Amino acid sequence: MADSGAGESRGFGRGRGRGGAGRGGDREGGRGGGRGGDRGPRPPRKDKEEGDGQWQPVTKLGRLVKDKRIRRLEEIYLYSLPIKEYQIIDYFLEGKLKDEVMKIMPVQKQTRAGQRTRFKAFVIVGDQEGHCGLGVKCSKEVATAIRGAIILAKLSVVPIRRGYWGNKIGAPHTIPTKVTGKCGSIRVRLVPAPKGTGIVAARTPKKVLQFAGIEDVFTSSQGKTKTLGNFVKATFAALCQTYGFLTPDLWKQTDLGRTPYHDFSDHLARDVKKFE
Repeated sequence: MADSGAGESRGFGRGRGRGGAGRGGDREGGRGGGRGGDRGPRPPRKDKEEGDGQWQPVTKLGRLVKDKRIRRLEEIYLYSLPIKEYQIIDYFLEGKLKDEVMKIMPVQKQTRAGQRTRFKAFVIVGDQEGHCGLGVKCSKEVATAIRGAIILAKLSVVPIRRGYWGNKIGAPHTIPTKVTGKCGSIRVRLVPAPKGTGIVAARTPKKVLQFAGIEDVFTSSQGKTKTLGNFVKATFAALCQTYGFLTPDLWKQTDLGRTPYHDFSDHLARDVKKFE
């Protein structure tokens, strides 16, 4: 009797074997045999790009763009609507957008098992007409890092304001004012230049300025410009500042009106009912 009592108390209510009365003991097949019922094997995972290749928007902005309620990319920037789907950029800038890998560098992390190496990719995209974006992605494989950086670059596309040096003759060819961008120890300054000057810059910022559609500009840089990643980020930060200055031609009051979400609220509600 003492032995049997000791045997019962030894398990602490959960059992010690795979076939006992403890964890999984009363299920068929031993430990974990009946877990999940008769659901069967899990279906294979489908990527977003698989199938018929048709874009299925998942945000309100994406639905309005696909239904042609928003016809220009500037309407999105006017109301500062966040872009969560890169297909929106592809929709408006299809055939114009170009991308280039600026740098791929290995990064390491020290773990208990040793060093874990991944690859970091810097990619810029632009249409050379006043739109530019920068994406940075880290992944185990180079191809995956580049693919993710391109998507992030499209999501970060911003409008670049262009202007004139001197008289307003012809199309805008330079930046409207002096702007400065900073990242790490690097500081990049862009200065407007006369028509015909070209892009006076190093190779790294020159490529970014070409993708943004700037034809004539002077540049000045400080810091450790050998760090290419920070050099690209500083140049992109300077370009983002072009719409940060209110010049006299932007002083007039702009009547924004209602946002597209308010104007097409009935259309969005109708789509929700259709999905339900």
